[in-house]
Amino acid sequence: MEKADIPRKTVYRLSIYNRALQRLKANGVETVSSEALATAAAVKPTQLRKDLTYFGQWGTRGLGYNVAELSKAITKVLGMATLQPVILVGAGQLGTALLRYGGFAKEGFEFVAAFDMDTERKRPRDVKVPILPMGQLSEFIKERNVRMAILTVPGNTAQEVANTLIDAGIQAILNFAPTVLLVPERIAVNNVDLAIQLENLSYFVN
Repeated sequence: MEKADIPRKTVYRLSIYNRALQRLKANGVETVSSEALATAAAVKPTQLRKDLTYFGQWGTRGLGYNVAELSKAITKVLGMATLQPVILVGAGQLGTALLRYGGFAKEGFEFVAAFDMDTERKRPRDVKVPILPMGQLSEFIKERNVRMAILTVPGNTAQEVANTLIDAGIQAILNFAPTVLLVPERIAVNNVDLAIQLENLSYFVN
């Protein structure tokens, strides 16, 4: 089945299943039941089984799922079998913090470059990713065949930058800018608005 045929919410849950499988594998667990894996992912077993049928038939009655095989299959479906090149646009405080985070490489994502209006700004020494001027953005994307970008620019410039990214060949954007991006249907956008998340939590606190 093509990736486009898998619902977006299912794709999100596949990542959660894979996290749980990786923890099990690290602990030496070879097989896991649908009930146990569903519990670890905070979903119902019926939902788990339905999600897995989108890319094959998995599990043996009475034995459960082979942890290593299922993790490998999900990793392949998610396009993480090899390091996925990613660029970041907007190397301010938030962008720099993301560049310094070492967990992305462990999950199959490699920052190949960052772009910013001010390449001379003083940044922590442990930022090893090259920070290039915005004028090189489009050419770099095309030359390196990059398909994913993280956007951490101010809201008033986010749409213009997103347009540039898409025109250059970017197909997926993780958007930290506090604005809704208008993009073609073929472009995948995940929005991370920290203020909205805090507002949501505030409701439950109050």
